[in-house]
Amino acid sequence: VQLQASGGGLVQAGDSLRLSCAASGRTFSSYTMGWFRQAPGKEREFVAVISWNGGSTFYSDSVKGRFTISRDNAKNTVHLQMNSLKPEDTAVYYCAARDRLNSDYDMILAYDYWGQGTLVTVSS
Repeated sequence: VQLQASGGGLVQAGDSLRLSCAASGRTFSSYTMGWFRQAPGKEREFVAVISWNGGSTFYSDSVKGRFTISRDNAKNTVHLQMNSLKPEDTAVYYCAARDRLNSDYDMILAYDYWGQGTLVTVSS
C-alpha cells in the first residue's frame, strides 16, 4: 500500500488542523493505520492508531483529548483531527499502516508502510 499524507500547515496556538492520509490499494480496509510525528532534533514518536474498522483507537498521552483519529474505508482515507494545538505539536506528521492492531501499536518498527510526511507548525 502507498500512503500520501496532506493537510499540514502553519497555525497559531489554539487553532485546529485536519490531516489526511490517502492510501492506494484495494486492501486499505484491512490495515491498521497510525499517525506518528517527528519534531526537529527529536525521535519519531507515536501519536494515534485506529483499527481496520475504526472500532479501536489509542492515543499518546500528549494528544489524548485534543486529537481524534478516524477513517473512511470507502475513500481509502484516514484523518487526524487536531484541536487546541500547542507549539510542542510542531513536527512532521507521518501516517503508517500495518496488518493488525497489536499491543505494540506505538512502536515504529511494527509498521510496514509509511507516507512521506506533512509538516505542522504551531506558532505561539
